[in-house]
Amino acid sequence: MYAKRFEPIVDKCGEIIEYLMSSPDMPENAELQFKIRLSIEEAVENIVRYAYEGGAGYLEAATSLDNGMLTVSLTDSGTPFDPLAKPDPDITLSAEDRPIGGLGIFLCKQLMDDIYYNYKDGCNILTMKKGTSASN
Repeated sequence: MYAKRFEPIVDKCGEIIEYLMSSPDMPENAELQFKIRLSIEEAVENIVRYAYEGGAGYLEAATSLDNGMLTVSLTDSGTPFDPLAKPDPDITLSAEDRPIGGLGIFLCKQLMDDIYYNYKDGCNILTMKKGTSASN
């Protein structure tokens, strides 16, 4: 496992994203990297913006690779929040008619093979998985 704890997280989105993308577990395929990076950016930005008032908390960022499946885990002890509980936005509506929010997690769901949330031991755990073969 490739993991690091960032504390505090205020102003560290770029550092956290670059750390995860530099993982030896990342696929070499540029298209897969693009999908994974976009998903990581959305998830990290949400945690840094909303989990802690003032951004003073921590975020543990980790990757692992098992049988061609990349797992990205983001763990924080901020305000409990399940980003997957909200229904997907109605993307058939115009931007003016659509409520604000939810597009980032919707994008993660579209780009990754699996995404799930768990609240355990006082921590939010967002886990995203992506197969590393070029056909994903």
